[in-house]
Amino acid sequence: MSQDLLKTPLHDLHIEMGGKMVPFAGYEMPVQYALGVRKEHIHCRDNAGLFDVSHMGQLRLHGENAAKALEALVPVDIIDLPAGKQRYALFTNEQGGLMDDLMVTNFGDHLFVVVNAACKEQDIAHLQANLPADVTLELIEDRALLALQGPKAADVLARLNPAVADMVFMDAAMMDLGGIECVVSRSGYTGEDGYEISVSADKADAFARSLLANEEVEWIGLGARDSLRLECGLCLYGHDIDTTTTPVEASLLWAISKPRRADGERAGGFPGADIILDQIATKDVSRKRVGLIGSSKAPVREGAKLFDADDNEIGIVTSGTFGPTKGQPVAMGYVAIASAVIGTEVFAEVRGKKLPMTVEKMPFVPQRYYRG
Repeated sequence: MSQDLLKTPLHDLHIEMGGKMVPFAGYEMPVQYALGVRKEHIHCRDNAGLFDVSHMGQLRLHGENAAKALEALVPVDIIDLPAGKQRYALFTNEQGGLMDDLMVTNFGDHLFVVVNAACKEQDIAHLQANLPADVTLELIEDRALLALQGPKAADVLARLNPAVADMVFMDAAMMDLGGIECVVSRSGYTGEDGYEISVSADKADAFARSLLANEEVEWIGLGARDSLRLECGLCLYGHDIDTTTTPVEASLLWAISKPRRADGERAGGFPGADIILDQIATKDVSRKRVGLIGSSKAPVREGAKLFDADDNEIGIVTSGTFGPTKGQPVAMGYVAIASAVIGTEVFAEVRGKKLPMTVEKMPFVPQRYYRG
């Protein structure tokens, strides 16, 4: 493993627990443990899985105009985001393309922002270049980030503080968990109920061990994290969305807040607004992100070309695997608008063969976020 790779505060624990380490977004990260990807995936769907996501960027924005300043960079309502609530947001560029997807939490006296590991440096530079002088950007470099996901996650975490059980999806709070001060949100990227927990780096090992001491909890690596999010129709930045895709093409209209749309009280005002709002109004896009289910048992991977029944090339797969919960190959990708209709049969080229797939509504597996 290259000496240049960064390590999370939990690196030694992953090695101790038999994690198979691989390079990912500049970090040495566990792709799987002894259970293996399939069993880890199923364990998270049935019990509680623990993920190290400390490679993500954690930031704070300070200043009374922080919400207004951040809102100018995203097509999302940040100004009216209630205290103690988190929201999914998108950084857009002047072409309407997606620079990153991120999570924003209002903690009253500051905004807490989590960005993707691979985009961390550019996101920080983007913020520094665009924030006004009265808003301060603080980089958090002394905290780990853990995700506890699955139907047993709430039971496990409530043993450390019963108050977590009262939180609903996208609630966030600072709270004591077993004597350790944590930033907790009821969220995650597996489609399951669960929590993301920011904890001081020097307490991360002890905190992770306290969770792993519960029989319901197993470490889950990047492999199962990928198959879990894909089954639930969640995009992976740099694969399913990037600077060449707009939120409309990416089927992320739900992430564009009503106040920021053409008829909203704070319409536009974000980078690429004219292009994105025009696409919403005219529905004039040439391609669309869709879900795909394979008819055979063979998984279809990222990069596979897609064809219609007349053998015309119509798109490409951006994520694909065999879905352990679905029991079928699942994928997402971009296809020409004419082929984006649910139920359309398309063909993925895999090692010279054309494998039939059907355009299907996402998520492939029901999302189970706890909404109270």
